[in-house]
Amino acid sequence: MPTSETAAIAAELRTAMGKLTRRVKHEDHIPLGQAAVLGALDRNGAMTTSDLAADQRVRPQSMARAVGLLMEQGLVTRRPHPTDGRKSLVELSDAGQDALEAERGRRAGWLAQAIEAELTDEERALLARSAALLERLATR
Repeated sequence: MPTSETAAIAAELRTAMGKLTRRVKHEDHIPLGQAAVLGALDRNGAMTTSDLAADQRVRPQSMARAVGLLMEQGLVTRRPHPTDGRKSLVELSDAGQDALEAERGRRAGWLAQAIEAELTDEERALLARSAALLERLATR
């Protein structure tokens, strides 16, 4: 059972991360769920719709809809699976790669400007160390 101090830290962190996430979303041009799919394909390479659904922790039917929307926009393509003729692989198109890089640039650009404008050198160093801790918590 977490201590009251740990529970308080968790609550403050959740609130702050929620606010930051909502603020960064203002820079988005691609819906968050679709951007997450494009990011997964960029990190992992071509994947089946089922693998994408598992990676994003959504139902396969929901992922099939998301992939369909991305295909309509020309951001992903499908190709036959090399070893299983019943499956297909979804992969980023060139337009999808370009859109993802632009989206990341908008998000990171705003955040980098905010970090430079609001934080001291010491706070920036602390934030850099904290990012690794947040990543560790996110993958738990």
